[in-house]
Amino acid sequence: MNKRWLEGWPWDTVVTINAALCKEKSALHQPTSEGYEPAKILWEKARSKELFLKEALEICRRCHKLSPFCFYNGNTFAAIGRTIVQSLLRKMPAAKAHAFRSVVGHYIAGTAGDDELDMALMGLD
Repeated sequence: MNKRWLEGWPWDTVVTINAALCKEKSALHQPTSEGYEPAKILWEKARSKELFLKEALEICRRCHKLSPFCFYNGNTFAAIGRTIVQSLLRKMPAAKAHAFRSVVGHYIAGTAGDDELDMALMGLD
């Protein structure tokens, strides 16, 4: 399932999502000095590439770990990951779709591993 999963998500959109999450929680929205540029570069390079879904989710996970923003990095990239898989879940029973989105979010946040994601991805076939 190769696709340009991140093509419609320019870095400016990532920044906007983080800003909205920070505003909602009255938290500081600001780039970090160490993680912002490396995450931006990684993200922008990946946007033009055809990737397997797992690779796209791994980009989200890696960007989260780089901590490009002061707050809500996990929430930002998990929201993007859950949104990019949404089109795959339309014909799935609601409970199964919810579980899949949950695994995606947890994978990106680092609280679920490769095994959990691989099992969820197998359920898409």
